[in-house]
Amino acid sequence: MPVDNKVDLFKPQAPVIPGVPAASEKAKKAEQQRPARTPAASGAQPAAARENRAKMIGVAVGIGIVLLAGVILLSGHHSQAQPNVGPLPEAAAPASPDTAAKSEPAEKLMLGPGVVATAAELAKPWSDREFLFRGPFSAEPVPAMVVRLPGGALWGFSLREPFGECELKYVTNLSELASEYDFHAEHPMVVNPCTHAVYDLMRYGGGAPNGGLVRGDIVQGAGVRPPLAIEMRTSGKDIIAVRSE
Repeated sequence: MPVDNKVDLFKPQAPVIPGVPAASEKAKKAEQQRPARTPAASGAQPAAARENRAKMIGVAVGIGIVLLAGVILLSGHHSQAQPNVGPLPEAAAPASPDTAAKSEPAEKLMLGPGVVATAAELAKPWSDREFLFRGPFSAEPVPAMVVRLPGGALWGFSLREPFGECELKYVTNLSELASEYDFHAEHPMVVNPCTHAVYDLMRYGGGAPNGGLVRGDIVQGAGVRPPLAIEMRTSGKDIIAVRSE
């Protein structure tokens, strides 16, 4: 029997059954029946993935920018809201009743003629009380004062300089009288800050109408006359300013 040289004796051939196609023919038919993949279908999924990644990166960058801006704004607001300040100044000591009474605004002072003080406010020697007084020929009230003198007498006088515009001052600090006015006193005095004249309420001086005497003689400096006097009366606990010179 002749030998077929094309047949590999070490690779047995699959049996051929009549009516059954060979394996190679089945593979060819399956390959022909498989739908061909178009280039668009094969590349669609990678393109979509790239687009999604780009969107996610953009969102992440936007969130990072917003967070960075928020941190900058908060740090700036914190630095402005909490400035570096030094220690707070100490509170001033409360003023004494006498000082508070002297520094009262003019609109809160009592107005005469009428009640301008109480006996309790002027219980001690050299205690004082400021008020306003409207004379019969004055267009507006002028500042005035009443002082309790040693022995109990009340003396009222205008704080307006006689025939001038300077406002007189009642000085109870004897050291101030010595340093500012070069006058050594044993009790409070009335002074004129403009001329540095010193008036002594314990002494009488000339200048009253009809040649009479009035308290507040000038003991240092120059002046026309003692301060203009205001008549004072008491009624129970009230002290009343009656009339001026």
